[in-house]
Amino acid sequence: MNKYNFDEIIDRKNTNSLKYDFAVERGKPSDVVPFWVADMDFRVPQQISDALVTRAQHGIFGYTQYKADYTDILKNWFKKRFDWSIDKKWLVITPGVVFAISTAITALTSEGDAVLIQRPVYYPFSETIHKNNRKLVNNPLVYKDGVYSIDFNDFEQKIIQENVKLFILCNPHNPVGRVWTKQELIRIGDICTKYGVIVVSDEIHADFIHKNHEHTVFASISEKYADITITCTSPSKSFNLAGLQISNIFISNDKIRHSFKKRLSQIGFDEPNTFGLIASHSAYSLGEQWLDELKIYIQNNINLAKEFIINAMPKVKVVDTEGTYLLWLDFSGYGLNGHELDEIIINKAGLWLDGGTMFGPEGEGFQRINAACPWVVLEEGLKKLAVAFDKL
Repeated sequence: MNKYNFDEIIDRKNTNSLKYDFAVERGKPSDVVPFWVADMDFRVPQQISDALVTRAQHGIFGYTQYKADYTDILKNWFKKRFDWSIDKKWLVITPGVVFAISTAITALTSEGDAVLIQRPVYYPFSETIHKNNRKLVNNPLVYKDGVYSIDFNDFEQKIIQENVKLFILCNPHNPVGRVWTKQELIRIGDICTKYGVIVVSDEIHADFIHKNHEHTVFASISEKYADITITCTSPSKSFNLAGLQISNIFISNDKIRHSFKKRLSQIGFDEPNTFGLIASHSAYSLGEQWLDELKIYIQNNINLAKEFIINAMPKVKVVDTEGTYLLWLDFSGYGLNGHELDEIIINKAGLWLDGGTMFGPEGEGFQRINAACPWVVLEEGLKKLAVAFDKL
């Protein structure tokens, strides 16, 4: 019997929610229904809320650090869920994964150096490269017969030709939903070790892996891969804690970790957010049943959404979602460009999705929709979408 009710609809308006309260500021109609940014519409486990309330009632919020019990909890989580053994000295806490990626770029490369990504991909990757005056090099994913794969010949040639210093790996991949297999990761690892490329592995969605797929932590495959890797994790996606600003970054290589921490000091970051630390501690120690039930609920949402789209919008192809709680929808059957798609979705359907070109030109004709909400909300959104595209 399920303990948690994920069908509960919670009003998030007027909470300074980026997802719900900033449509007008971002050029959208005030009544648009949001399915864009990747946070969830589910209440966190009660244990997390209780821990935060207890700490708030103490009334003093001075500088805070973590103790050994925190790293022990993380060690237990990653060993049990991913068979990955971590060492407490590897841990570096940052306010977020994007913050960590930017820190890695500035700590381990110089202005003008080449940084490789695989578009279409989470758009802050491109932004952090450009804004830090590095050269963006793209190894575009190959989309064929509804499936994405890596062009490894292009991957290696780009590294050679552009003298790539750092590669940002997205696994599970956002937005296309691929969970890279161990064999694929080994090919990546062998190429990157051969040419001395540092890997920043964004594994923030690792807890959302769907049936018949398995997440492999890139750094867990071998010591030689771990020695070139910065592994980025966070409870923010898994437990809906993004606003509490905490990520757990693991770096086994002493030299790389020293450079990363030095850059953090230069930025001026030291102690983590008190409430982020408490929430993370509670999530990883007490939130496992909640997460396991949530994964089943989201898997069901995704299955129902696919079924609905196949029946009501046969021109739309749903890319198989192996991981994350996001759906990547191929609207190319309508022959519309990204702007035209956005106009219909926003103004006719009254929905706010993420347009594909946000993730790079390779996303033209695609839209990303967030399935981490009560099914009735998602179903209503899909119905609006179907009506807007009817007869097109």
